[in-house]
Amino acid sequence: MPQLMKEELRELCKYRELLYMITYRDVTVRYKQSIMGLLWAVLMPILIIGAGIVVRYAYAVASGKPLQPGDVASVAVKSLPWAFLVSSIRFSCNSLINNQNLVTKVYFPKEVFPVAAVMASLFDFLVASGALVIFLLIIQVGSNSQLVWVPLLLLMMVVLAVGIAMVVSAASLFFRDVKYVVEVLLTFGIFFTPVFYDVRMLGDKGHWLLLNPVAPILEGLSASIVRHQPPDLPWLAYSCIFGLTALLGGYVFFKHLEPVFAESI
Repeated sequence: MPQLMKEELRELCKYRELLYMITYRDVTVRYKQSIMGLLWAVLMPILIIGAGIVVRYAYAVASGKPLQPGDVASVAVKSLPWAFLVSSIRFSCNSLINNQNLVTKVYFPKEVFPVAAVMASLFDFLVASGALVIFLLIIQVGSNSQLVWVPLLLLMMVVLAVGIAMVVSAASLFFRDVKYVVEVLLTFGIFFTPVFYDVRMLGDKGHWLLLNPVAPILEGLSASIVRHQPPDLPWLAYSCIFGLTALLGGYVFFKHLEPVFAESI
């Protein structure tokens, strides 16, 4: 099995230019003939951040505590990765179905499609991150040594996104209602993920939310960027193991079904 996966990954690397071309196509098609163009990559996270600020303000009023700039910064820092994950899963879900002509007629590693969907969403994330950096500078969230954790945390989010993308893209090819289930899970998932709130706000009882593998990543980003603290390492290790397992399991699941993709379209 390890040798087989090594050969398949080597083959995928041979098609890296195809991956780039499909990613580029997905990005351009997404904003083609839209008035705002790439500004949509910034607008959607802003809407999520705005909703989060409203939630945090309501909590501040209810608790009698003033809303602090750090609270706003925490919502902003966690909203962008969450928007990236949602976008990655949503677009990868139909990535094989929308490219059925290529899936059935041309030979190449078909995992290029869900990976390209994740890479296109990552491009949006990087565009929005520029606006986030400016926002954090305006509210005076200074730099600190804990920022060294940020690249690792973002890599963990990408790994998790690719693993999930592999599963939902293959599953939706055989069961077309998978996309509806995914939409429902994504819609309500934000309530079980600490995007608009911090786990510490819920006290000791809130730690069960960290079982959501996305939660330790978001909490780690908030801790390292806003609170200038290191992430919770045990929970970070849990999220890392979960993400790697999702990537490996998703890849095996995808490759197992790949030979019958053409028959199911």
